[in-house]
Amino acid sequence: MNAENTAENTHAENTNTTPTADKTPVTVIGLGTMGAALAATLLASGHPTTVWNRSPAKAAPLVARGARLAATPEEAVAASPLIIACVLDDTALHAVLDPVAASARCGSPTGPLAGKALVNVTSGSPEQAEAAAKWAGSLGLGYLDGAIMTTPPGVGSPEMMFLYSGSAEVFETYRPALAALGDPLYLGAETGRASLYDAALLGLMWSTFTGWLHGTALVGAEATRATDFTPVAVRWMRHAVAGFLETYAPQVDAGHYPGDDATVDVQIAAIGHLIHAAADRGVDNALPELLKATMERTSAAGHGSDSYASVIEVLRRERRASVRV
Repeated sequence: MNAENTAENTHAENTNTTPTADKTPVTVIGLGTMGAALAATLLASGHPTTVWNRSPAKAAPLVARGARLAATPEEAVAASPLIIACVLDDTALHAVLDPVAASARCGSPTGPLAGKALVNVTSGSPEQAEAAAKWAGSLGLGYLDGAIMTTPPGVGSPEMMFLYSGSAEVFETYRPALAALGDPLYLGAETGRASLYDAALLGLMWSTFTGWLHGTALVGAEATRATDFTPVAVRWMRHAVAGFLETYAPQVDAGHYPGDDATVDVQIAAIGHLIHAAADRGVDNALPELLKATMERTSAAGHGSDSYASVIEVLRRERRASVRV
């Protein structure tokens, strides 16, 4: 996740930035809004921090707070055992590090990347993460893929999740430094898993945002302010909807969907009321119409008397068909 916020807005802003001897030196490559927030938080946590960016001017606020500015990627890599990359995309990552890997010393036990650890929090696909892990392994570089589940102002908060997958050794060795950024959750050795979770969680976020906005538009048609509706919506999500997710998760894993709360057919009838209310008030119904169509497909597939969790059988159908082909 990214947002147009500056590093000065992070939780690290007013904390001590004096490096301490027991803190791992870290290099941050890429000083966009998120990379700058990562570097600022590491500095505030006492980690000797080296930074590199294609535009050196972006490093000035960090240098003023005690960061060391590397003149080249080679110098940046040499400065620390732990390298955190937060650049635009996979292409940008390789544009920075491939020349380092191709340097004259690379391939020897003391090559510029051998023995170091790369934590890559650049947004990408699971397939790119797996390819990056193979590339790193060929260079003797430990690799951990990461997904940042917050915007820059949330960096440094223990409430915010940072997801990691890949090398367990890298994760355990550098867990204290990673914990300075947020709550580090290790998802396992399958390198692409953090990226896959990231995509799934963003899909959940966008669906939730859009559902909330649709509801806000609906009540707003009756002159209800968003700030009045939202506390009710948040309470509903936290204490009821979250409970449904926890109830449905084991049903999904078991492939058994007892309809002892509210069946799919009941939900189809209920969403009809939403669609009619929104249509009468001039609110766009693309989202609830899509949801209703998905429920109807689920019912037609024989799950009308099952719980809403059975909708996953319809969502999985295309994948199953492609596997059979």
